[in-house]
Amino acid sequence: MHPAFSVIAFTSLSGMGYGLAVVLGVGLLDGASLGGQIGYVIALLLISAGLASSTLHLGHPERAPLALTQWRSSWLSREGVLAIVTFLPLGLAALGSLFFAADWRPAGWLAAAGSVATVYCTAMIYASLKTVQQWASGLTVAVYLLFGLAGGLLLASGLAAMDAAMDHTGGSWRSLLPLAVLVMLAAWVAKALWWRRAGQEHSASTIESATGLGHLGKVRLLERPHIEENYLTREMGFRVARKHAVKLRRMAWIFGLVLPLAALLISLVLPDGFAAVLLLHAALSHLLGVLIERWLFFAEARHTVMLYYGDERA
Repeated sequence: MHPAFSVIAFTSLSGMGYGLAVVLGVGLLDGASLGGQIGYVIALLLISAGLASSTLHLGHPERAPLALTQWRSSWLSREGVLAIVTFLPLGLAALGSLFFAADWRPAGWLAAAGSVATVYCTAMIYASLKTVQQWASGLTVAVYLLFGLAGGLLLASGLAAMDAAMDHTGGSWRSLLPLAVLVMLAAWVAKALWWRRAGQEHSASTIESATGLGHLGKVRLLERPHIEENYLTREMGFRVARKHAVKLRRMAWIFGLVLPLAALLISLVLPDGFAAVLLLHAALSHLLGVLIERWLFFAEARHTVMLYYGDERA
C-alpha cells in the first residue's frame, strides 16, 4: 500500500508520546522532578503532533468529528474517543507536575491506562483488516505497544539522567536501563516474527475465489478494469522492490535497536550529564528506526482488492 507520511508520523510520534506517558503515570520517572516536568511536556507535544498529523491525509478534515460517533463498530472511532478522554488525566497529571511540582499518581495511573488503550485501538485499526493478511495478526498489536513503550523508556532514561546530573531527585536512571533494554529487545523480536509471518503467509483469497470462477479452472486477467490509474491502483497497488525493502529493514534494525542498545551500554560508564545526552540521542535514533519500520509496514502490505488488477494472490 502507498505509505502516507501523515499516518507514519502519527503512529510513530504518538506511540512514543503515549509510551512516555505510561512511564510517567506508573512512577518509573518522578513526575515532580525537573525531568518529569519536561517529560510531561514532551509527551503532550508528541501526542498532539501525532494526532494533528493524522488529519492531513483526510480528504475532508472538517468531517473528522463525525468519525467519533461510530465508536460501537469502528476501531478508528474508538481510538479518537480514547485519545480525547486520555488528554484529561494526562493534562491533570501534567498540571500537577508543572505548576505544583507534585506527582499526582491517580491521574497518572488513569493517563497510563488510557495511553495503553489508545495505542491498542490504533493497532487494531490495522490488525482487524482481514483484507490485508500481513496486518491481520496479534503481532501487529504487540509491535505497536512495545515500540511505543520502548521509546518512552528511552526518553525517560535520558530525562532521569539529566535529573541526576543537575542534582534533582529524579531517582536512579540506571535502574531504568534494564527495563528499557528488555522492552526494546522484545519489540524487535516481535517485529522479526511479524516480518517472518508476513513473508510466509498469504491471504486465502485468490483471483479464482474473488471472481467466483474457480470452478471453471485457472483464471487470468485479460484486460485491466480501468485504462488509467485510479485511487485503488495508486493507494493499494503500491509496491516496494525487495532489494529496497531489505536495505530499509537493515536500516530500521541499526537505528531502532543496534545504536540505541550501544548507547545504553556505553552510558553505564559515563557521568550523568554525558549519559543524559547519549540516552536522548538514543531515543531519537530509536524513533528514526520506528519511522522506517512503519514506512515498510504500509509499503509491504498487499490488499486483496488488487486481485482484480492482475495479482494472482494477495
